[in-house]
Amino acid sequence: MQKVVERIKPVLDELSDYKENRRVRRTLSEVLEKVKNALLLNPDFCPAGLIPVGENIADNGQAGFVSKTKEIEASKEEKEKLDAGQKKKRKAKKPIVKRLTPTAVIKKLRLGQQGVSCCIDHLGSDGPECYTDGTIIYINRDHPLYQKESRKKDAYELYIARLLTQEICMMKEPRNPRQAFQRQSKLLRDALIEK
Repeated sequence: MQKVVERIKPVLDELSDYKENRRVRRTLSEVLEKVKNALLLNPDFCPAGLIPVGENIADNGQAGFVSKTKEIEASKEEKEKLDAGQKKKRKAKKPIVKRLTPTAVIKKLRLGQQGVSCCIDHLGSDGPECYTDGTIIYINRDHPLYQKESRKKDAYELYIARLLTQEICMMKEPRNPRQAFQRQSKLLRDALIEK
């Protein structure tokens, strides 16, 4: 009987997580969008590589006019430099999100050239509340605080936003804890206060 229970337990856990995963995905998407807007308001808090990219604006004046021949010559030189640079250095590998369980919820916050991935997964009740691996933020579903806060929608959004802003502020490597807390507080305020 013990062997049968051990085989059935993962299947039952996956089925019980199915309904909760839909709610988690929806909430995580909303929170990531709010955090993204807060980071756009505070680009100096963005970690390296997450700085927002500006919008393409058409040229309206002639002040920066360059003749076609100079433009073609410059583009050929730039292309040659890029080809030489690409041969010398290899593309850096991006960190890959590791699913510990098949029911993990993964969402990505796209900002600038890179992004931050958020993975909500079962890490055990004794595991950390959250941790960062490169640009991937792992949140522990089994943590007692997560279990308590996930019962109410508003408290759950605040909890997820707090963890995300905490880890994003730590990615910036602040000089002291006070600076990290101030950055997190400003990001949370900009993300959660409705205007």
